[in-house]
Amino acid sequence: MIDPKLKTLTWKTSLLAVMDLVLPRVCVVCERELLPEEKHICFECLAKLPLTHFAELSRNPMADAFNIKIARDCYEPYAYAAALYFYSEEDNYSRIPWALKYRGDFGAGRYFSNMLGAQMRQSDLFKDIDLVVPVPLHWLRRYKRGYNQAEVIADSLGKALNAPVIADLLVRIRRTHTQTKLGMEQKGSNVQGAFSVRGRRLKGLSVKHILLCDDVFTTGSTLSQCYFALRDALGPDVRISVATLGYVGKV
Repeated sequence: MIDPKLKTLTWKTSLLAVMDLVLPRVCVVCERELLPEEKHICFECLAKLPLTHFAELSRNPMADAFNIKIARDCYEPYAYAAALYFYSEEDNYSRIPWALKYRGDFGAGRYFSNMLGAQMRQSDLFKDIDLVVPVPLHWLRRYKRGYNQAEVIADSLGKALNAPVIADLLVRIRRTHTQTKLGMEQKGSNVQGAFSVRGRRLKGLSVKHILLCDDVFTTGSTLSQCYFALRDALGPDVRISVATLGYVGKV
């Protein structure tokens, strides 16, 4: 009698099973070996992934924190904000952006970015996004790393929202210290005035709603400085919203 499990195997899962014998795939969170039908994260960790559901809410903790950060004396269109899951350095889910940022795991990066993109595609808040822009790296850091992790996220979100991506619209005009080891106040001063808009990329550009992308929202300092650079270049009529994989906050 044929094992019922074997009846569910496809040529893809069969091939993965053979490949796993040579180079086992592991869960990006718990590092357990994956089953052929699991992709990047095991079913158990996926079921416990602390999703934010921010894409469904015009007002949420991330959006509130960001709008406070970008508040000026003049009028600012309200910035929507979405993140896939609640991020904490204390648990293993912090390995999700880490795998993309430091290990170059593009597959995992796209997988979780696609999850976020699927949520945003179903939301009325983001249906009019007409441009996606990643937070840039300084050219020297990009040269050493070989890629910008925010571009991987932006590419997936752009496809999900059917919006173009301009990866070089923003430029980091001075090298900054990594934000991960800085305090709250230091993070703000570290990226102050660090970004600029490439004027040549603005020619012929007509947009109403831009989405800024990064890997993790901590204080919002980096995203807010990118926001100000875009705002000063594009004027007050363009809505600028933000999206990240992780949001540092309580579930």
